[in-house]
Amino acid sequence: MSASYEDRLNAFVGRVINALTPGQDPVNVPMIRHWVEALDLSNPVHLDAEAARATGRDDVVAPASMVQAWTMRGYAKSVRPSADAGSGAGFAELVDLLAEGGYTSVVATDSEFDFVREVVPGDEITVEEVVDSIGPEKETGLGTGRFVTTIKTYRDQAGETVATQRWRTLRFKPKAKAEPEAPKALRPRAAINLDNQFWFDAAKEHRLVIQRCASCQQLRHPVGPECSHCQSFEWDTVEASGRATLYSFTVAHHPKHPAFDYPLVIAVVELEEGTRLITNLVGIAPEDAEIGMALELEWLDADPDLTLPVFRAASAAGEEN
Repeated sequence: MSASYEDRLNAFVGRVINALTPGQDPVNVPMIRHWVEALDLSNPVHLDAEAARATGRDDVVAPASMVQAWTMRGYAKSVRPSADAGSGAGFAELVDLLAEGGYTSVVATDSEFDFVREVVPGDEITVEEVVDSIGPEKETGLGTGRFVTTIKTYRDQAGETVATQRWRTLRFKPKAKAEPEAPKALRPRAAINLDNQFWFDAAKEHRLVIQRCASCQQLRHPVGPECSHCQSFEWDTVEASGRATLYSFTVAHHPKHPAFDYPLVIAVVELEEGTRLITNLVGIAPEDAEIGMALELEWLDADPDLTLPVFRAASAAGEEN
């Protein structure tokens, strides 16, 4: 890559690429309710004012992880030009420059939040995004690319910071399509970190474990460092029975990924212990999948480095046993 191209990329470091953008609506209880119900959060301080006051708060508070939801564009603004389109002009310029270098594909790699204060109903949240770094070209499993890190700063109506987000993506040159005779592609990898390593290690041993708060015994999934129920950082695990029911599902037809067989049934299953897991159904035709049907755990050894839990109809598993 030429020196001039590198200089043009480096010129973006420290630059605002998404100018201060206000959320479409103030923080409000109906949206908090949607979020709490979608994630099945049990902490009452998000919807019960009396419970919130009992903890020393003045009123209910929004879940911390919801902060970016207040400033997200709706569908219409993502597909049609609008009056505020200029606020992301710098972002568009950076994307165009990366595309010029052949980095036309993108995947999110990680997101780190620093929460300054809790967000409450009535707050008007804005966000501004600045480029923190653009890494040198390197080889990755997805292709040759560059890691781009930006800092998003979320502020309230007084201009005070409520949270910051370090957002990292990989902009990469997609690899050439494999020849028909090439081995089947590997399944996409999750980002393994200190918080979730134990779960994948257990899966390699064909053990489906659930993270449990050591203080209040609350089970949780997805895994995380803190209990949303009592805010304890102490935890252990319990082993799931492998019995579950089908909570929801969708059938993916397109776009196709070479690591999967289609049609692909993507499911949310509710474990007997109460937590839910996103997984795949196997041995079940899409037309035979029914919400509430009994399921049983099966292990998919996708490759030497990846083992995942999948589920099949309990009756079918019983017949094979």
